[in-house]
Amino acid sequence: MQISHILTPTRILCHVQANSKKRILEHLSKLLLTENDFLTHHDIFDSLLERERLGSTGIGKCIAIPHARISQQNITLAAFLQLDKGIDFDAIDKQPVDLLFALRVPENSTDEHLKILAQLAQMFSQQVFCDKLRHAEDCKETYQLLTQWQTD
Repeated sequence: MQISHILTPTRILCHVQANSKKRILEHLSKLLLTENDFLTHHDIFDSLLERERLGSTGIGKCIAIPHARISQQNITLAAFLQLDKGIDFDAIDKQPVDLLFALRVPENSTDEHLKILAQLAQMFSQQVFCDKLRHAEDCKETYQLLTQWQTD
């Protein structure tokens, strides 16, 4: 799966200032909404929040991959936030999170969902790559880094 198939430049926010996990999920729910949706950003927010209640999507090393399963949908979408300052996200390593890659996936696409999560985990396990994202000058550079990443 290519990141460019699920992420667009308009669904990236850089140098975001936020002070809570809830506020971050609100930002992401708005980014994951499309103009053709019958949903509201509240529907997506509720799904993201429901997933977080099962356990934090903070995977460690200041990274989180929040994801929402949406019924009656057939497309996967992604959004990305780079925060100015990390926030508490209940991550497994207790470190504040400053890079968030969110997914909105169809409720019944379990295989695709797991493949994307595995790819993202591999991508964000590379410290050099994450440092480049943190030091990107603007969202255009961030988009290029995310969409041009390839496995070694």
